[in-house]
Amino acid sequence: MDQSVERNSIDLAYKATGRKFLDRETAGGLLLIGATVIALVLGNSPWADTYHHYLKDELLFELSEHFTFRLTLEEWINDGLMAIFFLVASLELKREILVGELSSLKKASMPLLGALGGMVVPALIFVALNVDTENIAGWGIPMATDIAYSLGIIGLLGQRVPLQLKIFLVALAIVDDLGAILVIALFYSNNLSWLYLGAGAGTFTLLLLCNRLGVKNLFWYLSGGVALWYCFLNSGVHPTIAGVLLAITIPVKPKLDSKTLKERTARNVAALEETDIENRDPFQDSRQRKFLEAIKKDTENSSPPLLKLENSLIDFNVFFIIPVFAIANAGVKLDVSLLEVVSGSLGLGILLGLALGKALGISLFALIGEKLGIAELHSSLRWRHVVGMGMIAGIGFTMSLFITNLAFSDPELVKISKISILLASLIAAVGGVTMLLIGTVRDSHENRKK
Repeated sequence: MDQSVERNSIDLAYKATGRKFLDRETAGGLLLIGATVIALVLGNSPWADTYHHYLKDELLFELSEHFTFRLTLEEWINDGLMAIFFLVASLELKREILVGELSSLKKASMPLLGALGGMVVPALIFVALNVDTENIAGWGIPMATDIAYSLGIIGLLGQRVPLQLKIFLVALAIVDDLGAILVIALFYSNNLSWLYLGAGAGTFTLLLLCNRLGVKNLFWYLSGGVALWYCFLNSGVHPTIAGVLLAITIPVKPKLDSKTLKERTARNVAALEETDIENRDPFQDSRQRKFLEAIKKDTENSSPPLLKLENSLIDFNVFFIIPVFAIANAGVKLDVSLLEVVSGSLGLGILLGLALGKALGISLFALIGEKLGIAELHSSLRWRHVVGMGMIAGIGFTMSLFITNLAFSDPELVKISKISILLASLIAAVGGVTMLLIGTVRDSHENRKK
């Protein structure tokens, strides 16, 4: 019975965090749109050279002679802040596996299959158009879904779309992020340093051991996370992987279970009442402060470390990291004609992969899953919802821009890729919103007939 109560308590806490995440991502998507506009204005303004100059400025952070961080502002954003972005994404995935849309095979099947199709089909389209060319390194670009942008766009529709569709999109996008992380780790790493890889593996093992031994203090995990990031920064494997590995080690159970919390709180409250609480000022009475601080500390210790970390980073991730990344990476100079973008295999591969391949892959794989009986569409959803959401999932933005920077060193290829991503994301957003609104009008018309 106690275990059941404890499990329900933890589940409620994780679900509350899930709702907070959904609200934040929707609001953050709108902020991201504004950041993108700012970046494009800066990149095409008389201050464009200054804008790019500051991004290339080197910032030095030195702890000791042998422990130095020497990165440009752009690298601090793309290699540093994005490691935190991936940490949050991995924590979200871990939460979804615990109590969310990925907590059971039945729940997970539809978004898992949709995410798989949304990665495979766009990649195949790109490869088909760019095989045997220098552009082939960009095959990972159209695989990505930008969760903040996608939720921001779908959030604009409010109650016109079922809540379950937003939840479906969140689960799909989180799995998509995991796929992108694996692609980066396996295919966009180079010049490996086995010394630093070994040090990173050792640090990761120590963090896993801390988890196994029941260490709940986040200080040790975050300290280890910084060391892990430094190891991967110098290893040849992209340092953002450190965020993923750190998330794996974060404990999911609280320091105090609900039964212990209840017993300790009852004792502290009883002791507090004995201090003549009505006649004494709690700010002046040391005994009262002692019991109040104990209750506060116990309450904090009853929250799972994973949730404490995710909750502390949600706002920072959504309202700072992602917009800053957009400002640093979306300021591409729009001096390439639309015809030049769509006529080349690189631009066309990205455009068709994101704007068409995403919707096709998500819908097709989800439909196959249902026909095979291994996945089930929620009762509140229709297939037009899935198609519309699949189109919106074609907004690749953050992750697509990120992979572009890893795939190409040629500034011209980078420029064409970024313009194609922006154009494809616009087409995907407009197409998806239109599809969902048409579906809403049709539903209203059918309801009036009934």
